[in-house]
Amino acid sequence: MANELVLNVTLGETRVARLENGVVSELYIERTRDQGVTGNIYKGKVVRVLPGMQAAFVDIGLERTAFLHASEVVQEMTRFEPALETEESPPDEAHRKQRRFGPSRRRSIEQLLKEGKEILTQAEKEPIGTKGAKLTSHISLPGRYLVYMPTVNHIGLSRRLGDEKERRRLRQLIEKTRPKGSGFIIRTACLGIPDEEIQADMEYLIRTWRDIEANAAKAKSPSLVHAELNVLLRVVRDLFTPDIDRLVIDNQEGFNRVQEFVKMFMPGLKSGIELYVENEPIFDHFGIEIEITRALGQKVWLKSGGYIIVEQTEALTAIDVNTGRFVGRRNLEDTILKTNLEAVKEIVYQLRLRNIGGIIILDFIDMERHANRQKVFNSLREALKNDRARTTITKISDLGLVEMTRKRTREDLRSQLTDPCTYCEGRGYLKSAATVCFEIFRELRREGPEMKGKQFVVYVHPQVAGHLCDEERKWLEEMEERFKKRITVKALPEYHLEQFDIAED
Repeated sequence: MANELVLNVTLGETRVARLENGVVSELYIERTRDQGVTGNIYKGKVVRVLPGMQAAFVDIGLERTAFLHASEVVQEMTRFEPALETEESPPDEAHRKQRRFGPSRRRSIEQLLKEGKEILTQAEKEPIGTKGAKLTSHISLPGRYLVYMPTVNHIGLSRRLGDEKERRRLRQLIEKTRPKGSGFIIRTACLGIPDEEIQADMEYLIRTWRDIEANAAKAKSPSLVHAELNVLLRVVRDLFTPDIDRLVIDNQEGFNRVQEFVKMFMPGLKSGIELYVENEPIFDHFGIEIEITRALGQKVWLKSGGYIIVEQTEALTAIDVNTGRFVGRRNLEDTILKTNLEAVKEIVYQLRLRNIGGIIILDFIDMERHANRQKVFNSLREALKNDRARTTITKISDLGLVEMTRKRTREDLRSQLTDPCTYCEGRGYLKSAATVCFEIFRELRREGPEMKGKQFVVYVHPQVAGHLCDEERKWLEEMEERFKKRITVKALPEYHLEQFDIAED
């Protein structure tokens, strides 16, 4: 089946889905009121220097101050670095692969920055949770074919450029024409592209950088100096590659903008753009809406009848594999192996779709044979090769656990589309009615002797009231006998399930 980009553009929101062989592999959502900051260039002001963390907090005009580590500060030294191999970075990192100087040549944060100093920085990572944006002063400007790094003397080539003759051609072309002291990363999209088009991309990026420098010189801090493309054009630039058979968009204005952009930067792909005009919503037509719903659920069923549980917390994500209804045909070990192998594909798919990052613990079903554990590990490693985000994994332990990390650059899908439950305050559970009843009994024992009224009135949620007057009626009568007072239970629908009040009458 075809590889496609499906773009849904509505008032205030743009959604982009990448389909590989008809299956949603990646999802990007951006709303006008909370557009991302990754790739934006700011003139900021240092508000605090932290020697103990070798970092500084910088005011760039956002709600929270941004974080800048000493290793991300441009130092006044350059030397020639030979062309290096580099993985192609995912679009949400804006291809920010850059050469860092060795620790022996770095200066401390106190030597590099002082409070009140103005500095030109680029947002490298979105604000996530309570953390502010992560910054770098090693600016990088992504184009269609190249990434320009004006502060780093380095040439990098994507490892996906496999042909040595082509690599040599591109390296020589960039080396011959790049400005002294600056660097470029040669992207996979350069493969087979004529020199003239690559040079035009290079000139455009250099010109953009000069404009940024001029704007920064005039701007007051904190202020935005250069904005990254919105999600619509950014995704077209980074994802609309020759391996994509078509791009489908459901908005006439967006269709026109995409066509103009493609005509300017990648005219050979213009014929692959289509305007969707059917009455059925585009995400419904391509089966994407139901995948988003699945991605917000905790339990994901496997075709065999097994399932995985995805439990996201602030500290890490745990994914548990279970055989569920799958009983197999031969023996238990064979059943477990098949379930684990099927779970590997679904886990990697869910990590990409949900954009889960940070520390991830995979709890596979225990396997007795070492050979089977190795099969599952190899399958996981192979499946992760198609993931644009950088990942690291450890061997499967004797307990069936795999520890892994996945590069986190923006909010995950759940954080983008949901809020914590105000009823349970994000815990994901509530105290049972029985537990609340016994809390009430304990409170009566504590406060009862001090209360002088003729009776007690207990105000509770209706569910707790029913439990008090039914299952726990015996203990309620015992409390009445203890205090020689009547206890009246009043149900209040507006009360939280865990809320109660005791008054005297």
